[in-house]
Amino acid sequence: MVYNPKSAKAEEFICHQEILDSLAYADDNKNNLQLIDEILEKAEQRKGLSHREALLLLDCQDKERNQRIFALAEQIKKDFYGNRIVLFAPLYLSNYCVNGCVYCPYHAKNKKIARKKMSQDEIRQEVIALQDMGHKRLALEAGEDPINNPIEYILDSIKTIYSIQHKNGAIRRVNVNIAATTVENYKKLKDAGIGTYILFQETYNKESYEKLHPTGPKHNYAWHTEAMDRAMEGGIDDVGLGVLYGLESYRYEFVGQLMHAEHLEAVFGVGPHTISVPRIKKAEGIDPNSFDNGIDDDTFAKIIACIRIAVPYTGMIISTRESPKVRERALHLGVSQISGASKTSVGGYAHPEPEDENSAQFDVSDNRTLDEIIYWLMKMGYVPSFCTACYREGRTGDRFMELCKSKQIQNCCHPNALMTLKEYLVDYASEQTKELGQILIQSELGNIPKEKVREFVAKHLTEIENGKRDFYL
Repeated sequence: MVYNPKSAKAEEFICHQEILDSLAYADDNKNNLQLIDEILEKAEQRKGLSHREALLLLDCQDKERNQRIFALAEQIKKDFYGNRIVLFAPLYLSNYCVNGCVYCPYHAKNKKIARKKMSQDEIRQEVIALQDMGHKRLALEAGEDPINNPIEYILDSIKTIYSIQHKNGAIRRVNVNIAATTVENYKKLKDAGIGTYILFQETYNKESYEKLHPTGPKHNYAWHTEAMDRAMEGGIDDVGLGVLYGLESYRYEFVGQLMHAEHLEAVFGVGPHTISVPRIKKAEGIDPNSFDNGIDDDTFAKIIACIRIAVPYTGMIISTRESPKVRERALHLGVSQISGASKTSVGGYAHPEPEDENSAQFDVSDNRTLDEIIYWLMKMGYVPSFCTACYREGRTGDRFMELCKSKQIQNCCHPNALMTLKEYLVDYASEQTKELGQILIQSELGNIPKEKVREFVAKHLTEIENGKRDFYL
């Protein structure tokens, strides 16, 4: 196969030989400090890097250059996203699945895991529980099963979620992480009002992919890898990429992930809205130590930093798969979105899941409450954000990227973050969190450069105190 980032064929835009050539190139040049310095100078322009350039930074062993890489990643994140951290929660609708993915407890042959599918009434209870925490943004998850989890079930669930108004709570945006599907079904998801369509590749190595997915529709590498193209053809202009680090060589996956981003840019003029960096974790019947490509925390941190430098405009996500310590480090190196108080079981927010009915996809490593996470973020100087305004104002796809790449997105996102944080403080926060949050908001108001915007925010902060909600630019 010949490498062609504009091709519609998976094996051409994720070209195995190009990845091998890139790995060899990095092996040959990882000690070429002059070349690494030239790449760092290019990176400082905030225009991104090619997959080969980024891999060379990832492989760099020079201590001084690595310090520059980490410092640059942190600064690029600040330049594009400021000190905001967007919060969301996953909601697992069903763990019925017909696939045979060997790393996932949902695989069809697993008889140990409890199989569950929520009714619309159960979904309603879960959403109210999430609203009572303060969440405004959800990521829907479901196994692939055309009988138990057809697209109609997903669409009905989205409709249910958006219909629920409870006290001052509301889920303002639903992102969706479901199996690769047809252009027609992506159009239906778009019409249902979803935000971002998320699909993890798991591994970009086709041979490994087919071994890891021995049975079920997910076995089809091309169908899965080309899903983002179909989603964008269906009108979903915000898509989220991810691999599951630990299944294959991290260097291979790193290159493949960046090549996928380059492909989307080349074909649609819009790269991935988000890039996720999950690592394989323990789950029912799954031992991560049985996979021999695990990566340590230092390597994981370097991957995050190099993705941030290579794709400066993308949102980066880290979930509760990771410990508070690992998540804190990741925030400094480029992560802009995190989940909070997550349950990876089917349901579990409204009513704790009995120990003998484990339906979780993986074990959670950060078990703090949402209020504890909000407080933790603010103590570090971050502004927790529940904002969904860009979706609702049509600032998606190329419109979002144009604003983001010009570093103008902060002119609306930072003020909106402050107003959604104020809502959280008034409606849900503990006294300790509320006190710290009020101090942070007053301090951050002074960082809004435009006087009219500053006055707009100050006015609506008062109105939020007086019971009004949902202001945004």
